[in-house]
Amino acid sequence: MPLAFQTINQGSIAFGFFNIESDMLLLQQYFFFAGDFCRYISACAGHELWNPVETFTVDEIADPEAVGDLMGAIHGIRYTGFIGDTYRKFPFPDNPADFKQNPLGFRTRDIFREMIAPCAQTIEIPFARLEGRRVRIGDYVFDRNNFHELLRYVERGGFPRWRDELRPDYVDNMKRRISESSNEMFAGLEFSSGY
Repeated sequence: MPLAFQTINQGSIAFGFFNIESDMLLLQQYFFFAGDFCRYISACAGHELWNPVETFTVDEIADPEAVGDLMGAIHGIRYTGFIGDTYRKFPFPDNPADFKQNPLGFRTRDIFREMIAPCAQTIEIPFARLEGRRVRIGDYVFDRNNFHELLRYVERGGFPRWRDELRPDYVDNMKRRISESSNEMFAGLEFSSGY
């Protein structure tokens, strides 16, 4: 479930997993896979300053109506837009205890790519370190603390967390690379039980 995260330049925005059977994340109007995100972060952690490649490929859905109604889809009452399509294919579990992020969600990537294609445009966005310990991802600028919150969210499997506390390899690799990093953008970042 996406949560609200604070930006420097545009206030509170949504970020997170939106369907437990996929590792796709949304950042407001941008959609991308957690594996790609974690690999980018791992590359940045491996450089003293930042990743030399400072762009990131995402699918953008500019029209909020085309994004869809997450809460309506979860409750099975309103299947609109891309998110509605994902819940038609992968409905919210009947048993709320089964509401856990699937660590094998990367296996559905081709299905999600096919579903998002008609309503999204694939674009390159800035994903760059800025002066003053800030990070820009597309239209959004985060201070270091809020950037760390995005990383903690992915590490935990968002809300409701990874099923059986099992994380995909790309998440464990990101954590390891961050723990070994001398890049000041990752200084002080600790992963804990959270939520």
